[in-house]
Amino acid sequence: MAKGKYEEWLTNEGLIKVEGWARDGLTDEQIAKNIGINVATLYRWKERYCEICEALKRGKEVIDRQVENALLKRALGYAFDELTYEQVPVKPFVNEEGKVIEFELEIVKKVTKQQAPETAAAIFWLKNRRPDKWRDKQDIEHSGGVTNQIDLSGLTAEELRKLANSDN
Repeated sequence: MAKGKYEEWLTNEGLIKVEGWARDGLTDEQIAKNIGINVATLYRWKERYCEICEALKRGKEVIDRQVENALLKRALGYAFDELTYEQVPVKPFVNEEGKVIEFELEIVKKVTKQQAPETAAAIFWLKNRRPDKWRDKQDIEHSGGVTNQIDLSGLTAEELRKLANSDN
């Protein structure tokens, strides 16, 4: 079977690769390049072979959820542990790679810190999740009419010219 033929990518192994690339955040263009095809060919495959389309959807859904969760976390703020390590001497030993180890890293300090909510993330979240209340442009309907009218019928033509040319 020649590399890049659709049959290869309809196998369990091929579909797992495609789904994994999507889960890793690769674009359709990058996935097509990995397969060895043009992106237009990938788009045709997605239309013709539901297995490929579904694998891409499953993979992208995972990464989309991770990004959504990260954005929400930034919008709300969060706590995290900051660890400080220090090299400490140990009884020398040989590791699996044959290297002599005389020091190990040890946690010497753990501090819990608070990351404040990020305003930009909160605004982005709200504009997309609640556009009815948070989008930049608001549609406001006005019912009723304008009832205040100024009667200019008693003014002369000269007085009207002065009003029209005044800066007030």
